[in-house]
Amino acid sequence: METVRLFVALLLPSRIAGELRSWGRRELAGGGRLLESFHVTVAFLGRRPRSDVGPVAELLRDRAARAASFRLAPLRYRETTSVGMLVLHDPSGGATRFATAVQLGLEGLGVYERERRRWLPHVTVLRFRERPRLAPPLPEIDPFAPSGAAAFLSHLHPSGARYEVLEECPLGARQAGG
Repeated sequence: METVRLFVALLLPSRIAGELRSWGRRELAGGGRLLESFHVTVAFLGRRPRSDVGPVAELLRDRAARAASFRLAPLRYRETTSVGMLVLHDPSGGATRFATAVQLGLEGLGVYERERRRWLPHVTVLRFRERPRLAPPLPEIDPFAPSGAAAFLSHLHPSGARYEVLEECPLGARQAGG
């Protein structure tokens, strides 16, 4: 049985991704490996049978179509033991409601188990072996609406994971702004 590494995420508008790249090069240089591809992970399913891709994509299309409009904004920079991230503010709670709906649906499919800790909307921007303990200023990015949601394959590679979009879908009736 063929397996794939699967996750679901919110997509960033290309303008926002470009601004994050510029900010990272300017403020995070030397702290580790800067990422070039950005998303807001909703659920990481891990290694799954390839046959799960269809039901996961169908569920994502359904939940994305039902999503109410929401906007995200930079809140703070945070480091864990291996990554630097830009934590996002979800003032309306819309991103959290979307993530919860997707996660509950994935649990219903039997392909995911929610984490005990609360979901934290964030964009991973930096990977490192040794924590650099950076304290960069926040990027000057206006609140933005995600450009959509997607199911991704994650391919492990010596230079870091590479992502392949399997299914991309708009949120609600196309969220404005961004």
